[in-house]
Amino acid sequence: MKRKILGFIADSLILITSFYFFVWLRFDTVFVGPLLYRTSVYFFGIFIFLSLLTNKDKVLLKNDLKEVLYPIAFSNIIILAFFVFLGRFVYPFTEFRFLSLYAVFLASVLEILGGILVVIFRRIKLRPFYREDEQVRERVTEEFTTHPSIPGEKDLTKEEISADFSNLYNIIVEETNEATFSFIKQFFTPSISDTLIISTTTGFNIINQPFENYKVIINLKRINDIQYINKFFEAVNKKLESGGMYIDWFETYGLRKERILAKYPGGTNYIIYTLDFIFHRVFPKLPVTKKFYFFYTRGYNRVLSKAEIFGRLYSCGFEIIDEQLINRLLYFVVRKVKEPAFDDHPTYGPLIKLKRIGKEGKIIDVYKLRTMHAYSEYLQGYVFQQNKLQQGGKFKDDFRVTALGRIFRKLWLDELPMLINLFRGEVKLIGVRPLSQHYFDLYTKELKEKRIHFKPGLIPPFYADLPSTLEEIMSSEMKYLESYEKNPLMTDLRCFFKASYNILFKNVRSN
Repeated sequence: MKRKILGFIADSLILITSFYFFVWLRFDTVFVGPLLYRTSVYFFGIFIFLSLLTNKDKVLLKNDLKEVLYPIAFSNIIILAFFVFLGRFVYPFTEFRFLSLYAVFLASVLEILGGILVVIFRRIKLRPFYREDEQVRERVTEEFTTHPSIPGEKDLTKEEISADFSNLYNIIVEETNEATFSFIKQFFTPSISDTLIISTTTGFNIINQPFENYKVIINLKRINDIQYINKFFEAVNKKLESGGMYIDWFETYGLRKERILAKYPGGTNYIIYTLDFIFHRVFPKLPVTKKFYFFYTRGYNRVLSKAEIFGRLYSCGFEIIDEQLINRLLYFVVRKVKEPAFDDHPTYGPLIKLKRIGKEGKIIDVYKLRTMHAYSEYLQGYVFQQNKLQQGGKFKDDFRVTALGRIFRKLWLDELPMLINLFRGEVKLIGVRPLSQHYFDLYTKELKEKRIHFKPGLIPPFYADLPSTLEEIMSSEMKYLESYEKNPLMTDLRCFFKASYNILFKNVRSN
């Protein structure tokens, strides 16, 4: 009851402040007259009544940020719609309709900020010391963390193997579901002596296992709830023997969008999805909000893309050997193939630096606007194996490219930062495109040796010749380089004007 009274007082102060703030902005005074005073009383009464009707007052009893923000957003959307109607048809709101709408909007922002602060302070009070959000199941670790045979240890009998299998089934189904167990059991048997089955979100619980290496590591917690994802993958890599398998699962941002849109009623579902995306996807990547986000959530329930997770796995020394969609969740099986790359400075921002092969084979940092999900550069081999190349030499159906990235590529906005490389003298205006190591390795030895004798360029001969296949692209580049050796200026001028014509009049664009 005390919290509800405090909430009512706080809400009233927010409403009064919001309404009369815009009154002051509009009239340079808060003493406008009896009509505005009467309108403000109606405004406060209706706002409070609708807030109570939509149970917004109950958010003060919650400790979870989602359970606080969603009711506020839902309630205030209804309130906003109601005042839109009043401002159009009901006197005296028709006289001050914009004041009411602006006040509702500002009050909503202040309520959301207040809700965030309340939850943070309550959590700090309730949990002054760090502990994991999830409980690691000790019986999973104790009963099913098996290890290489120890001298004097007896071999498992058929009855004991059968019992282990039954217990294992119960454990995995309790944590996940039967379909998950059916998928997992294809990759190991409960009788092998070096399988680790664990339920954790910290690399510490992986590294702290008593035995040096395992053939299979199965984690029953989703990747979305892990704060230090790469450190977790690196810990798994360290505990696996070469060729060992790691099995886990996560919810992609596409599957999450489907779930949220299906869960909430139309009209509010997209608003809730947008708020969820901003908080759980954008906040963890912005330097300004990143520390706050991880302080509050410990990385729990993060929005992640398939490209990012698979890219992180490849950067940490794994390769994908199987994946399966089960109950709107993506399960994967990977194999350890090498040591992690230990990328200590991953880029999440809009401006990225890509490692490319320049003149004399020197590795240069090529600047671009981001068009792909983070860690996508580690997936070039995987995407090539899955989809090969489409016409023009690009990967077909490249899931790494974001929706905004496709627009950037169509308008060539992603190429603009390469002007930095041009000013630094690392590239020239016309020339073969600077390639990644993967693409470079697809070329013939003769062309690779020819390529590294020249600077790469911003506008490649591709846009002049419009080749379709990789073989045609290599032929076009060889033809350009041989011509450039004989007459650099005329070759670049001819390529420039021909490429400009194709771009302007044939609507040639990047994919």
